[in-house]
Amino acid sequence: MEKIITPNKYIREEGILKNAGDLIAVLGKKVFILGGKTALDKVKNDLNDGLKKSGISILKTVWYGGECSEKNIKNLTEEVLASGADVILGVGGGKALDTAKVVAYRTNLPVVTIPTLASTCAAWTPISIMYTDEGEFINICYEAANPALVMVEPKIIAEAPVRYLTAGIGDTLAKWYEFEIAARNKEQDVATVTGLAIAKLCTEILIQYGAAAKKAAEEKRVDFSLNQIIDANIMLGGMVSGLGGADLRTAAAHAIYSGLTIIPELHEMYHGEIVAYGILCQCALDKQSFEDVKNLIAFYQTVDLPINLTQMGLKDVQPEKLKTAAKLATEIEDMRNVPFAVSPEMVYNAILTADDWGNKFLAII
Repeated sequence: MEKIITPNKYIREEGILKNAGDLIAVLGKKVFILGGKTALDKVKNDLNDGLKKSGISILKTVWYGGECSEKNIKNLTEEVLASGADVILGVGGGKALDTAKVVAYRTNLPVVTIPTLASTCAAWTPISIMYTDEGEFINICYEAANPALVMVEPKIIAEAPVRYLTAGIGDTLAKWYEFEIAARNKEQDVATVTGLAIAKLCTEILIQYGAAAKKAAEEKRVDFSLNQIIDANIMLGGMVSGLGGADLRTAAAHAIYSGLTIIPELHEMYHGEIVAYGILCQCALDKQSFEDVKNLIAFYQTVDLPINLTQMGLKDVQPEKLKTAAKLATEIEDMRNVPFAVSPEMVYNAILTADDWGNKFLAII
């Protein structure tokens, strides 16, 4: 057994960026910073001051390119090697951090992740999701560095658009639903049963604190509930991913997400929002009933996660587009973790069943 479960260190603390230099100095003295444009702007004052007061040189600060794509990674890898940096700092959301991890792997440098959103567990995990330059899913990349340090400034996350936080709740909810279905026919070893337990705990925390954290974020304030959700989305979600590995971390929900990314109308939806709908589709594939998922749908309503195709922006989508997405979903490696054969027709019907469930729920509330 080989598992990479955690980064070397995880710190969530208000004001952490002002002390970034002390933490990063043990890794190197010359940093290359890459990230999203908004994210870089949010952290620059505190981060730059924190680095400079510890004598750390900022060699370059650059936009990562907008997608975790081969073209952007290749360009950044060349820039990092030319700069002479000995540490990479990735700043931003999932795609920016995934890009930083692959660049760190290719340059053999330590990477520090600074998530400015709690929308995925990308800051924690040693994997990256690869896309085309246009944002269509390609594959999961395992040649990504394990972060040496994760630094979370909760004030920045509280000030980000709330939709990112709730999308993170959707992505993290999938940890339980996907791990559970993938583990059914697997040996129940220590890593598997531990992953199941943490995934279940994740779900309980999300349901208990999700609505309150959303309210705190809407009011741009940090409180206990928000910190609980930040840690669940990044830390616990990342631990489940590490314990599960390729065989358990994902299943139908993420496969359906990946298939749906080919539909242009969905490109304004966030990763975790589509994954959340994918959970409902997976429940349909698993022959669950409306009664089985009614409470889950009710929770979605409290944190503004989509429950039907209309809320996904696909009210008038052509059936052929959904059928093409369904076919692609069955070809994604995540779908292999489902313990029964899945056909494109089954996925297409599950997408429609999830839509029916959402419409039925709205009709009775």
